[in-house]
Amino acid sequence: MSSTFSAIAVLDDYQNVARGFADWDALRAGSQLRFFADHLADPAQLVERLQPFDVVVAMRERTPFPRAVLAQLPKLRLLVTTGMRNASIDVEAAVDLGIIVSGTEGLPYPTAELTWALLLALARKIPSEDRAVRAGKWQTTVGTGLKTKTLALLGLGRLGSQVAQIGAAFGMRVIAWSPNLTEARAQAGGAELVSRDELFARADVLSIHLVLSERTRGLVGARELALLKPQALLINTSRGPIVDEASLVKALGSGALAGAGLDVFEHEPLPPDHPFLGLGNTVLSPHLGYVTEETYRIFYGQALENIQGYLSGEPKRMIGAPSRTRA
Repeated sequence: MSSTFSAIAVLDDYQNVARGFADWDALRAGSQLRFFADHLADPAQLVERLQPFDVVVAMRERTPFPRAVLAQLPKLRLLVTTGMRNASIDVEAAVDLGIIVSGTEGLPYPTAELTWALLLALARKIPSEDRAVRAGKWQTTVGTGLKTKTLALLGLGRLGSQVAQIGAAFGMRVIAWSPNLTEARAQAGGAELVSRDELFARADVLSIHLVLSERTRGLVGARELALLKPQALLINTSRGPIVDEASLVKALGSGALAGAGLDVFEHEPLPPDHPFLGLGNTVLSPHLGYVTEETYRIFYGQALENIQGYLSGEPKRMIGAPSRTRA
């Protein structure tokens, strides 16, 4: 493995904080380090920007790296993603092209915490009441309590299980379904296993905790939304494409669904003309599930370790390891 490269790009540093979450000065003398706070959605502009760089650090799935983009970056030798899974990177293409892909560890609990932040804000209408108080008004809405309500979890893995525990603490009934969920795993996760249709029909709150794949893309569509009670709330801190957005907009706009708390979207950043922005029964956050100081210290700290490891000939946390790297 070569250790001659020194041009490093850190992408999508939206908050301009990446420099402070790792000791980048520990990179060897002569290394050129650039932080980019702006997001480039156009592949041609992205390629133009990244052509001088040997190393790219990608923050989660903010910037896609399909084969067509990777093939136009002949200098790229190391692509670091925060987290150990990134559906926006064509790892197979990277391996074919001799590019190492490495990842970092992360923390599951911040996303579980944000799930509850969205749910409580939605159920108690906190954003609208906050705006009302600032406008000189007082008690303009009536909220919904959660005790004895049914929390339906679409997915009961690491995150879903944490959300289930908190639901139990609120005195909620917890049910769950996912394609491979078993009775034993459901019980261990603190939930009652139900059928897919029963999950939607019984839900007072539907919270989504599945990995995005071809099998889960569009899993919550018009049919599933129609099974929900009109007073039900939907929370999505997983991935936007799991829910069909057009159907969700229709359900929210017609009153067929009481509200939605959304941290993830089909297209991110959310377009300024998106219908969600005009709906009063939504609470929206800009994919904040993992955005905490604790997570960023791990993400950027281990990204730096991955770069240093490759430079010293000992790559770390490899997701994709080509048999032959670029010279």
